[in-house]
Amino acid sequence: MKLYYAPHACSLAPHIVLRELDLPFALIRVDNRTKRTASGADFLAINPKGYVAALQLDNGEVLTEGPAILQYLADLRPEANLAPAQRTFERVRLQEWLNFVSTEIHGGLGWLFNAQFPEEVKALIKEKLFKRFAVLCQTLERQDYLLAGGFSIADAYLFTVLRWAPLFSIDLNEWPALVQFQARVDERPAVKAALAAELV
Repeated sequence: MKLYYAPHACSLAPHIVLRELDLPFALIRVDNRTKRTASGADFLAINPKGYVAALQLDNGEVLTEGPAILQYLADLRPEANLAPAQRTFERVRLQEWLNFVSTEIHGGLGWLFNAQFPEEVKALIKEKLFKRFAVLCQTLERQDYLLAGGFSIADAYLFTVLRWAPLFSIDLNEWPALVQFQARVDERPAVKAALAAELV
């Protein structure tokens, strides 16, 4: 498999999961501005959407969209317990969290990257985002991870997008449960290895 990634992007989540599962893969860096890979290849020919993450399978198929990639990977090694079994209620809970992180946290923080938004618009986005942080805290104050069963692909995703908060002068110390969550995930060997590989 080949994982197309960009440093500091949401592609860190599947990168972490690939390492958690000890799956063989090649890591291919993409320049988000030029849409070229490190070798000069046209990334748009691989993913016409033009953004990472993209996972190219050994048969040539390409998967995009983080939650889909994460679930695909977790199901390759179900014994690792990074996702509850298919057709269980716990799996539905996982999908609920993946959707929440995707739309409310990733989506909210993602809007803040838009330099064309005036500060008053960004303030409104942050106000809504902070309400979503409070929802996360309701769970993370009573358990270590989003699912009661332990670390899952949803946690890899949440960890990844919460790393963007300081870019927008958002101090996570206002939400101690989120700070503790980030520190907990940051200590995982797969997370350390993924960050080290991406930030060289």
